[in-house]
Order: sequence, then C-alpha cells, then structure tokens
Amino acid sequence: MQTPNSSAPKQPRMPKLWQALVSLLILVGSLVLGIMILPEEGGDTFIHIPMIIGTVAAAIVAIYLGYSWQQLEKAMIDGISRAMQSLLILIVIGILIGVWINAGVVPSMIYYGLQIIKPQIFLLATVLICSITSVATGTSWGTMGTMGIALLGIGTGLGINPGITTGAIISGAYFGDKMSPLSDMTNLGPAMAGTDVMTNIKFMLKPTAIVYAITLIFFALLPFVLTTNASGATGSMSQIQEISDGIASEFTVSPVLLLPLVIVIVAVAMKVPALPGILLGIVSGAALGFLFQGESYTMRSIFACGMDGFESNIGIEAVDKLLSKGGLNSMMYSVSMTILAMAYCGIMEESHQMEVIVQTLKPLARTKTSLVALTEATSIASNAIMPEQYLSVVLPGRMYAEEYKKMGMHPVALSNALLSSGAVTSALIPWNTCGVYIYATLGVGVAQYLPYAIFNWLMPIAAVAMAAIGMTTCDENGVPLMKAKRMAKAK
Repeated sequence: MQTPNSSAPKQPRMPKLWQALVSLLILVGSLVLGIMILPEEGGDTFIHIPMIIGTVAAAIVAIYLGYSWQQLEKAMIDGISRAMQSLLILIVIGILIGVWINAGVVPSMIYYGLQIIKPQIFLLATVLICSITSVATGTSWGTMGTMGIALLGIGTGLGINPGITTGAIISGAYFGDKMSPLSDMTNLGPAMAGTDVMTNIKFMLKPTAIVYAITLIFFALLPFVLTTNASGATGSMSQIQEISDGIASEFTVSPVLLLPLVIVIVAVAMKVPALPGILLGIVSGAALGFLFQGESYTMRSIFACGMDGFESNIGIEAVDKLLSKGGLNSMMYSVSMTILAMAYCGIMEESHQMEVIVQTLKPLARTKTSLVALTEATSIASNAIMPEQYLSVVLPGRMYAEEYKKMGMHPVALSNALLSSGAVTSALIPWNTCGVYIYATLGVGVAQYLPYAIFNWLMPIAAVAMAAIGMTTCDENGVPLMKAKRMAKAK
C-alpha cells in the first residue's frame, strides 16, 4: 500500500546564508583572478571564464539544495530570455556602427563637430548633447553608440584624454536613462516599486537636477584646468585640421549624412520601439552612402562592414583607431558576456540564494535613511554580482517594497533609490553588461573613465545624503519629508 505523498517530488530547501555566500564568493574570487591577477600587463582581462565558474558554483549549491538540473536549465534560459532585448540591441548597434562609418555618417559627425566645437566648451557641450539625445530617445546605449562615437572622435581630434570625453558622454547619457519617460529604466523603477512614471519623475527631478548641475559645472571648468596642465590635453588647431583633412580625403562629408541620426532620434522620440528605430537608421545610412561615397561603396561593402566592421586606412593613427570598428562580430564579446551573466542570475534567483543574502541585510534598515542606503547598496551589489542593469532594479525593488510601506514611505522613495543607484552605477562595473557595452562600443575601459563619470558615481552618494535631510525620503503621500516638515511648521 502506498503511503500518502510517497510519490510526490521532494521540495527544494531554502538556502542558508553560508550556502548563498559560497556561490557569491566563488564568483567574486574568480572575477578578481580574471581581472586583476591573471592578465598580462596591458593585456585583456578575463571575464567570461570566471562568470562560467561562478555559474557552475551556483548550480552545484542549487543541486545540493534539491533543485533538479532541468529546473536550473530552465532558470538559465529564462534568465537569458529576460536580456534578449538587450542582446538584439547590441547586435543591431554593432551593425549600425559599421554601416554608418562606411556610409560617411560618423565621419561627417566628427568632421562638422571639429569645425564648430572648441576645446573650452567641448566637454560641457558633450554632456548637454548626450543628455538631450538620451532624454529624447530614452536609451543610454543608443546615445553612446551614435552621438558617443562621434563625440569621442571629436575629442580625439581636440587632443582630450578619451577617458575624460567618455566620462562626459556617460554622464549625459545616463542622465537621460534616469529621467526620460521613454527610458525602460525610468519605467521599470516605478513598476517594481508600485507607482507611476510621471509621479516618479517629479519626485526625482530636484535631487537629480542638483547632481546634474554639479556635473555641468565640473565639465565647464575642467578645460581651463587642462589648459594649464603640462600634458597639453586641449590639443592644437593644427592637429584638428590634420584630422579634418584626413577624413575629407577618405570620405565625402555632407550635412545630409547627419539625417540618419535625426531619423533615429525622431523615431524613438515618437515612441517607435528601439529596435525598429535603430534599423531605420541603418537603412537610411546605407542608402545615403550610395549617393555620396562613390564607386568603392557597394552592397558588398555594406554587408562586410555590417558583419565585420569598417577598417580605416587614413594614415592618422588616432582616427584610424577610432573609425576601425563596428560590425555584428564586434558585439559578440558583449553578447556572450550578457548570456553568461543572465544564466548565473537565473540560477541565483530560482534557488533564492540572492534573496537569502538580501533578507539577512534587511534588519540593518532601522530608519528611513538607512533603508534608502541599504536599497542603494543592494542595487550596486546586484550590478556587480548579477551583472545586468535590469536586475539591479528588479531584485531590490521586489525585496524592499514591503519595507518602504512599513516605514510609511510612498513607493516613489524606493523607485528613486533604485534609479539613483542601480540604473547609473552599472556603467562603473567592468563586467556588468553596461560596462562591457561601453568598452565594446567606445573602446574605453572603466578604469579610464570612472573618475570622470561624475553623474554616475555622485548620484548614489548624493541620494543618501539627501535622504538624511529629507529630500529623497517621503511620507505615505509622496511628499518629501523636508517639505512635509516645512508645511507642518507653517500650520
């Protein structure tokens, strides 16, 4: 006779803290080995293999907890599927870069930028241009992959350190990614917290504007510091002219070739989804190339550059390095990294290993300010441990929503904390999908641009400081505590 439930499958156990930490520490240790110890001086770092090691460790712990391989395989596939939009954007951005360089779109951006932008205003203009583009399109990745490449080229022509230029590009691009109603992150934060987009943007406006103003002041003053520096960072006009002449000798430049960029910006601003909008840019750029680039521009060259990127032979090292990029294959490093990161994330989420770590940290949040600080710390840690920007918002948002209610705070406080940390710090972690994308797209590593990505690292610090004075903490109606106290005194 069969006993009750004798045939029922065994339920997996919840992990203990030390078990979850094993998966975490093996990943972190492997990444330290691959990034800081094993690479030769000046050589490439190893991120993919450590990520596989971390995934294997997480899977072993999960199997020990009672999960079947079928469950873990499904969890990895589900995790990867959540990043599928990012993967597709990576692929088409790679194609766009190769096609746009071949068609003369990017060279035209650089050429005309060199004519109108001077060293003293270039960095400030870079932040503003990327901010406007990112707010209009709702995509930091698209901004960096289009305007970012052109501005980096102009900065190279002006003799400015690529790390400084990239810091300005990232600061502007992520301002839009945080504040644009078209941004997926700006929509994801309030969705996880339990509020609406416009209420969230209104709450974030003042604290974000303060940090953005500091960023603008920094980049407005920096060129004057560089001018007096012995490094000669502002370059010479003769160098600018040499680069302009080199571009003009290799490509036909025309204001008309700026049209594909306008098409992409307008398409996404009109709420055309990102992928179709970028594809419109590819098609329009490829078509205009036939009108301007002569006999060497063929359908074969379009396909070749879309697949393997453009190879520049102007003879000016800085420009050749800048323009020799793009293509679908150039993004395979980033695509494979994203796949591995999301496979790891899928196992950690399915087996509740990350949840156990976060639950252990919750008692640290005894006040509203400490809850905001813990939320931000968790988001930043998620960016490093489960290196995908979306998860740094989704996971802490799920974990802490109830705590904000218990503290008597409106969900906008949680959403602001998520977007002030997870959404902007992803670019500061080399193995995060955003850090990987920036390196693949702009060719500048985190170590080079981190000191100058002012908006990205200052925003989470400022958000905690502002929480302490009641600007980013609020009551149950979403009124900042600072304002609520003033209103109470007035009564």
